[in-house]
Amino acid sequence: MSTTTMRSASHPGQLMGARQLADVVRRVAARPAEWLTRVRLNPAGRWYDQLHIDDSHEVWLISWLPGQETGFHDHGGATGAFTVVLGTLVESQVAGGHDQMLTRPVGAGATRSFGPRYIHNVRNSDAASVAVSVHAYSPPLSSMTRYELTQSGLVTLGTEAATAWSAA
Repeated sequence: MSTTTMRSASHPGQLMGARQLADVVRRVAARPAEWLTRVRLNPAGRWYDQLHIDDSHEVWLISWLPGQETGFHDHGGATGAFTVVLGTLVESQVAGGHDQMLTRPVGAGATRSFGPRYIHNVRNSDAASVAVSVHAYSPPLSSMTRYELTQSGLVTLGTEAATAWSAA
């Protein structure tokens, strides 16, 4: 899907909330003919392709081979949502002052949305299946901080600028 084929319910420059982003990822996921040919599998790591970007939000298509994961990360202050269109992903969310973990599967057709201070890890834990998901963020991601989960809680590993992944 080219960035010009995706229709947005927002006005350029107007930030979107978690519910609006959930609607966006569901709409995109419901039109596989527009993005399915863009899916790629990469044994070296998750494969991703930016489907849309404007001043208010961006949309990404991500494919996951068995065992591939994001690592714990935030979204640089952006609100977000994702929906799984194929397979099952497992999301581990850091909660309760960064010392509690909530882990749950997110199967095909399920959508998760979150606010700007959300920290999580997303993983394809199925040993035999590929997963594909659609993600949206508002405003478009400018950075992401990566974390390591230790016995004493999260430890910041560093922050990546959007140029680390958007040029890929």
